[in-house]
Amino acid sequence: LLLLTPHSCKKMARKACRSPAYFPATFPSFSVIFSLLLLSPMPSSAAGHDYSNALRKSILFFEGQRSGKLPPDQRVRWRRDSALHDGAASGVDLSGGYYDAGDNIKFGFPMAFTTTLLSWSVIDFGKNMGPELKNAVKAVKWGTDYLLKATAVPDTVYVQVGDAFSDHNCWERPEDMDTLRTVYKIDRAHPGSDVAGETAAALAAASIVFRSRDPPYSRLLLDRAVKVFEFADKHRGPYSASLHSAVCPFYCDVNGYQDELLWGAAWLHKASRRREYREYIVRNEVVLRAGDTINEFGWDNKHAGINVLISKEVLMGKSDDLKSFQSNADDFICSLLPGISHSQVQYSPGGLIFKAGGSNMQHVTSLSFLLLAYSNYMSHANHAVPCAGTSASPALLKQLAKRQVDYILGDNPLGMSYMVGYGARYPQRIHHRASSLPSVETHPARIGCKAGSRYYLSSNPNPNVLVGAVVGGPNSSDAFPDSRPFFQESEPTTYINAPLVGLLAYFSGHP
Repeated sequence: LLLLTPHSCKKMARKACRSPAYFPATFPSFSVIFSLLLLSPMPSSAAGHDYSNALRKSILFFEGQRSGKLPPDQRVRWRRDSALHDGAASGVDLSGGYYDAGDNIKFGFPMAFTTTLLSWSVIDFGKNMGPELKNAVKAVKWGTDYLLKATAVPDTVYVQVGDAFSDHNCWERPEDMDTLRTVYKIDRAHPGSDVAGETAAALAAASIVFRSRDPPYSRLLLDRAVKVFEFADKHRGPYSASLHSAVCPFYCDVNGYQDELLWGAAWLHKASRRREYREYIVRNEVVLRAGDTINEFGWDNKHAGINVLISKEVLMGKSDDLKSFQSNADDFICSLLPGISHSQVQYSPGGLIFKAGGSNMQHVTSLSFLLLAYSNYMSHANHAVPCAGTSASPALLKQLAKRQVDYILGDNPLGMSYMVGYGARYPQRIHHRASSLPSVETHPARIGCKAGSRYYLSSNPNPNVLVGAVVGGPNSSDAFPDSRPFFQESEPTTYINAPLVGLLAYFSGHP
């Protein structure tokens, strides 16, 4: 069985059809639509959701995605060491890090974004995490330890380990992996300002997480972030130009690298408080198109995140010269509100944010995270967002974000949770190699590249429950095929869970 054809385009499918889905030009009133979405009767738990339990599971998921030598306190016990010699053929140690989704490739671009969003979750909502804070911090460090290895050579970033076409032609456990572990890098002659800018952002954001917990490690992260950002800015260009055959159609830079430079500068300013980064943002706001596609946020497009992040200082009354970023953030909020004319986000009949393309839950969690973060910044400034004749209060934004989280956890037309292991009913056949194949403990003998195909095609539930994994989710009609070949709906990713960690942390303290 050749799995390459449908599977190799999976990351592109997450990116394809990026054009926003528009509502018709005429709408019922904002209040009617919004009430329908928030208050429409859905199957739900009579006692409400256990957000603390969901938080614990959402963080545990990252341990199931670990690559490299697993630590003694590894809690996902059906996983074993894998890819221990990554980078060795190129003379570097690139063991560790995360597999991005249901395959066995380490893609640096989404891994860095995952690390940035995990860090932001801890920074803004760590106080609500209780005993899970230590596990969230460990999840950040597993990412940054790898990113430090990937940036150890000056003016170089190792951005991918593994040949995606070779990997996607097989269905095998990471512990058995015998596909090509080709190493791909960017350097001065082959720039990649997008992935380098995101890596700088991840390192800078994580330096804040460790500022008081581990000051030497925090300084190491910030110093490296500065160097990586300098490289990204000085040697400009998209990484898919020189690495097109390796990174496309999986994690192509479709949006351009300009947003990652602003994003990296914004996080470096937040982490270092150095005036040079603030001046960089002001100087490059127009040049690097800060006002473009302001309703997008994900591993490739940082515009909405940039505007929300920078707006915090504006709303605190500290940075009036950055007021345009707050204006962009306000426009972003209006673009998400259901019922507003020209809304650029569709909602399913059951109330789920929906954007065209694959792996829709990445949009749900990332955009909801920004709604919640911005609502908190607004609360401190007594700010409300004016939208088409109405006013969006912080409480309204929190309600909308909570509605999305509750949908994920089971308040939806199918009455099922889209988080594996949460609730009475959840996806059983997720598109994930390690979860769908017998564990090494139960099946010590190697399972070869094509020998795994029968497990891929099986209608049996996955033998290993990847607790906390949130899948790509239902389609625009709230329908969900619980089947491995439907990868757009059934595959989990690290960048779906990373912003969800922050959301669940907040709602565990504010149910």
